[in-house]
Amino acid sequence: MTTKLDKVLYTAEAHTTGGRDGAGKSSDGAIDVQLSSPGSGKPGTNPEQLFAVGYAACFIGAMKAVGPKISVKVPDDVAIDSKVSLGPTNGGAAYGISVKLAITLPGLDDAQKKLLVETAHKVCPYSNATRGNIDVDLEIV
Repeated sequence: MTTKLDKVLYTAEAHTTGGRDGAGKSSDGAIDVQLSSPGSGKPGTNPEQLFAVGYAACFIGAMKAVGPKISVKVPDDVAIDSKVSLGPTNGGAAYGISVKLAITLPGLDDAQKKLLVETAHKVCPYSNATRGNIDVDLEIV
């Protein structure tokens, strides 16, 4: 099922050339990156690294958005260590990714952590975009 936006709140714009061995730049100039394939040893970042940063940042934002609604204050020192793995699927016929988010929420008890993470996972745009498409492992540390 395709999710349609009720209202556009923001649109990111970027121009990319050369694929994994190219470059990408956002329309506002805030991002200007050289790209390289994972493990190539070439200078630059790769799409999986960008996705790892983006998903973690989005998930923290989702926790901050839902926290007040469920009476859980997100700690100022919340952190996520994210891993995005790339590999073959379907016997090598295609490629896919998987995600692991290791979420650190100092000062909260286990029940608060679980409630916050589960509630955020329901509203996070990255979680909703990937749900049912890739393996996403949420680990509360």
